[in-house]
Amino acid sequence: MAKKTPEINSSSTADMAFLLLCFFMMTTTMDQDKGLQRRLPPMPDPNQKVEDQKVNRRNIIVVKINSADRLLAGTEPMDVVFLKDKIKEFLSNPNNDPNLPEKEEIEIEGFGPCMVSKGVISLQNDRGTSYKAYIAVQNELVKAVNELRDEFAMANFGKVYIKCNEDEQVIVRKAVPQNISEAEPKDVSKK
Repeated sequence: MAKKTPEINSSSTADMAFLLLCFFMMTTTMDQDKGLQRRLPPMPDPNQKVEDQKVNRRNIIVVKINSADRLLAGTEPMDVVFLKDKIKEFLSNPNNDPNLPEKEEIEIEGFGPCMVSKGVISLQNDRGTSYKAYIAVQNELVKAVNELRDEFAMANFGKVYIKCNEDEQVIVRKAVPQNISEAEPKDVSKK
């Protein structure tokens, strides 16, 4: 008669695997998705009449990114590192250039009358544009507006925008609005 070999008790193997799985799930960090932080306008009232708003051509700068990630701001091609300064000059119109956006005087509650740019940035991109180029352009556009807000806040409140209290930030946002219009991506390659 053959001698029987003793078996290893495997009744707790499943419990150990479960505990290891729980340990690794709790100690592993999960990457968080990153995206563009945008506040969308509120939904319009369904009873509100739609009016066609005509925008003066001088108040719009068109920023285009093609499928080769080349940038065109207004009528001139440029590198993304120069975009922020171009947008700041466009929105601020420091010399009241007739080719740059108009300014209108508006009454800001808690501040008084203020000259505000009517400038609008129209961002258009191709379906083949890389995310890296698109995000780089978005960052430069937002950086330009943020720097203008910081300059306004420093001149009027003696501190940068982020250090202002909520009421001061509302005033700065009204004085330096962020008007970025994004068009539907186009597929230029199919033409």
